[in-house]
Amino acid sequence: MPKPPVGPPACPIPRWQLLKRELVNVSPQEFDRLRESAPAGTLIDVRAPTEYAAYHLDGAVNLNYLGPDFLEEMDELDATAQYLVYCRSGRRSVRACTLMRNAGFTNLIHLDGGINAYEI
Repeated sequence: MPKPPVGPPACPIPRWQLLKRELVNVSPQEFDRLRESAPAGTLIDVRAPTEYAAYHLDGAVNLNYLGPDFLEEMDELDATAQYLVYCRSGRRSVRACTLMRNAGFTNLIHLDGGINAYEI
């Protein structure tokens, strides 16, 4: 008789990809079109400060998703405004958008694939 598996069953789809399905995900071209008219302070880079310092999209503000102050910085934002959110590959920004959505933010635009999605 076979032994039952130990531990929880493996999830065939990573959790961040499941969370991503709940967001408005746009291509780099659409993201650029939206950020052309985005008000100051609404383009958010959720990478670490060192990554932001090395390169970031023009006009972006840095709110480090993995930083100790992320939740407090998020609380200072207007939850009714539209925010364009990105990171390097899309994983951190999916999680940041999920936290923001759970905190009442209703108009979030996520850069699908992060800045890595840009063809340079």
